[in-house]
Amino acid sequence: MFNNKVYHKIDALSGSVATLRAEGVKYGEIAEVESRAGTSLAQVIKLDGPNVTLQIFAGARGVDTAARVRFLGESMKVPFSDDLLGRAFTGACTPRDGGPVIQGDPSPIGQPSVNPSKRIMPYRMVRTNIPMIDLFNTLVVSQKLPIFAKAGEPYNELLARIALQADSDVIVIGGMGLKHDEYLKFRTTLDRSGALAKTVMFVHTAADPTVECVLVPDVSLAVAEKFALGGKDVLVLLTDMTSFADAIKEIAITMEQIPSNRGYPGDLYSQLASRYEKAVDFDGAGSITILAVTTMPGGDVTHPVPDNTGYITEGQFYLSNGRIEPFGSLSRLKQQVNKNTREDHRTVMDAMIKLYSQFKETVEKQSMGFKMSDWDKKLLKYGADFEREMMDLSVNIPLEESLDLGWKILADNFSRDEVGIPSKLTDKFWPKGR
Repeated sequence: MFNNKVYHKIDALSGSVATLRAEGVKYGEIAEVESRAGTSLAQVIKLDGPNVTLQIFAGARGVDTAARVRFLGESMKVPFSDDLLGRAFTGACTPRDGGPVIQGDPSPIGQPSVNPSKRIMPYRMVRTNIPMIDLFNTLVVSQKLPIFAKAGEPYNELLARIALQADSDVIVIGGMGLKHDEYLKFRTTLDRSGALAKTVMFVHTAADPTVECVLVPDVSLAVAEKFALGGKDVLVLLTDMTSFADAIKEIAITMEQIPSNRGYPGDLYSQLASRYEKAVDFDGAGSITILAVTTMPGGDVTHPVPDNTGYITEGQFYLSNGRIEPFGSLSRLKQQVNKNTREDHRTVMDAMIKLYSQFKETVEKQSMGFKMSDWDKKLLKYGADFEREMMDLSVNIPLEESLDLGWKILADNFSRDEVGIPSKLTDKFWPKGR
């Protein structure tokens, strides 16, 4: 039931936040704010006795204290339909692509994470055809992983490539604080490849109201959950969760909340965790897997956003110098699946990373002027081959081809007895004639 009472007086306005006195209002309820600037939706974000604080989706520009406010008696919902696929929307669920408004089943956003009794243990891999993921840090269905990156790293290009190549039924992209050309690049890349047909985008650009940035993860995950309950394996790609945290911080400052570390609100951990914990593999239905970019201001991993994120998620990918670095990147669930892919998976992974670590040490020795031994020269060539053929993000090959390529790189640079691999595997997989 709608609350038909219309309130004609706003007591305070600050940024996109308005405060008024009202009765019978619930936390998270949606309201219509009608002013000379037009009608905008708003959401209840704080209750203090009769004082109700609203976040106005379109911002408070043009809104004055005489604006009319009517509470709708329900929380924010996103219309769900298969017609969402191939479309792009704002954080407030209005079409961004010029297409029609979606008419579908209204689904509430910001709901609690799934009951553990409805979850099953992770046991399947998400194939991305990127060797540094599939071979060395396998992404697992229902996993939640951040991509830690400094500003300037090609993290959006990496997400677009994953969206193109991942073997998921549905891709949901949630963009926060994107430049308009970044949004267009996402859309164009997916459209040209045909992947847009299985993708839905919710995008907040830097020019949009701050509140829409906060809504993007919730609407993205609400839609993902509906698809997953319908039996689909859904991959949610979020960029950038630091922009999301900055939006929460801005709103908290406007509400004059007591700040915590570096000005972020004290509930930053809970805000992030409530989104990441939506990752799930449903018993008898589909799944939600989350990959979320977290930029590190100044490359500082101790910044509150990546620092809190590390306690929530199941590892991380480090993007540095345009590549996923093998050191620092970790998929804590990879052992759940790489034991069942191919018998040589774990052995090749361990051997190649061990030798690459020795290559890194040799590079340091070389930079200090040490004389290079024959073994050092082998390592230098191996490291160059590894970086070019394995670490380059443009490489697009299935896991099995990655494993075969790994054997080839090893055989091109070392003899069988130098790689530390059991003979029962080298007898079977070592390239013939080497």
